Amino acid sequence: MSKRAKARQGATGQEVEAFLKTYKAYLLKHELKFTNQRKVIISEFLRAGGHLSAEDLFRIVKKKEPSVGLASVYRTINSLVEAELAVERRFLDRTSVYELHEPGRHHDHLICLRCRKIFEFENDAIEDQQKKVAESLGFTLKDHKLELYGWCQRVNCPNL
Repeated sequence: MSKRAKARQGATGQEVEAFLKTYKAYLLKHELKFTNQRKVIISEFLRAGGHLSAEDLFRIVKKKEPSVGLASVYRTINSLVEAELAVERRFLDRTSVYELHEPGRHHDHLICLRCRKIFEFENDAIEDQQKKVAESLGFTLKDHKLELYGWCQRVNCPNL
């Protein structure tokens, strides 16, 4: 049984290059240019590891490339979602956050109600049970998401 809970780590250099190659193909197909600003935005998104709002990403990118505007970050993130390279998520009342789309890998989320930290986890037993419940009710599962809300026990949770 696979059990894993963690905050996502950033992508490696090799993963960044593979991602950029796929994105460049998307841009070419849609007759869009691969600009240096897009490269910086995407590289920082991948290094950050996901669950970022566009505003959070903008703050990170602005430190590296002061000429990048918030609108460019939004356009780039939206194009990543359209290219199926990123996924938009909304947890509770939060604004949209984005994470890397990883075909073939399913994970669920634990969200701290105090500090808003998002942890990803995988658990084969939970996945199996969900399939059994769906089948017992005559459903064929196509997709699902599991979001669990509570209070993390991290020492540095600012609201403990």
